[in-house]
Amino acid sequence: MSILSAIAPLAVLAEETTPDPDTVTPGIIGFIVTFLVAVITVLLIIDMVRRVRRVNYRAQVRDELESELAAQKAAGSGDATTASGASGTDGPKA
Repeated sequence: MSILSAIAPLAVLAEETTPDPDTVTPGIIGFIVTFLVAVITVLLIIDMVRRVRRVNYRAQVRDELESELAAQKAAGSGDATTASGASGTDGPKA
């Protein structure tokens, strides 16, 4: 038995089971559903980008505020040590 004689029945079977294009196309309903899925996907992506951008901006502002507070504490503690050192020398001696 040759390979061609084994493939020949499969070729005939494939020709017989080819569906009618008029009965298997999605038509207008399939187009509308596909279009709606694409629109919803685009809207979800736009919303996600907006939310991620908002989170990044909040993190950036939080970092800036923390660095400003750290700078103020460093400046405040530097003034406090000089003020307490000066008041310690001016106070009564035991």
